[in-house]
Amino acid sequence: MEALLISTGVVAIAEIGDKTQLLALVLAARFRKPVPIILGILAATLLNHAAAAALGVLVARFLAGPVFQILVGAGFVAMALWALIPDKEDEDALSKTHGGIFLTTLIAFFLVEIGDKTQIATTLLAARFQDITLVTVGTTLGMMAANVPAVLVGEAATKVVPLKYVRIAAAALFGLIGVWVLLAVFLTSR
Repeated sequence: MEALLISTGVVAIAEIGDKTQLLALVLAARFRKPVPIILGILAATLLNHAAAAALGVLVARFLAGPVFQILVGAGFVAMALWALIPDKEDEDALSKTHGGIFLTTLIAFFLVEIGDKTQIATTLLAARFQDITLVTVGTTLGMMAANVPAVLVGEAATKVVPLKYVRIAAAALFGLIGVWVLLAVFLTSR
C-alpha cells in the first residue's frame, strides 16, 4: 500500500505544471471534448508507466545492495533539482498529428511522457518498491489526478496556484524521498 500511496502523491505533485499537463490544457482548448482526451491520457499513462515500472524492477534485480540504493536515492535528489526547471510547451508536435481525439491524445501523451520526470520517477519508484502493479496504478492515479482537472477546467487551473510554488513542492517531495533512501542506506550500513 505504501508503494501505491507514495507513487500517487509523488506523480500528482510532480505533474502539476509539467509539459504533459500543459499538453492536456492544449488538447482541452483545441478539441473541447474532455472524455476522449481523459481516456487517451489514461491509456497512454498506463502503457508508458507500466513499461517504466517494469524497467525499474528489472534494473533493481540486477543491481542490489547499498550501491544501488545510493543510486536510487541520488536519482530522487536529481529529480528534485529537475522539478525546479519549468517545462516548455510543444504545440508543433501536436499540430502535425492526425486521427481522432483519443488517438491524438494517446500518441501525443505517450511520446511526450518518454524521458519525462514522471516516467523517470515511475522507474525509480518501481526500483525502490519492487512492485510493478502498485507503482503503475499509483503513478497513473497521480497523473490522472493532475491532468483530469486540467482538461476539465482548462487554463483557469494554472491561475489558481502559481506553478513556481508547485515546482518547489514537487522538488521538496523528490528531495525528501531521495534523502530518506540515502539515510536508510547510511543507517543500515553502520
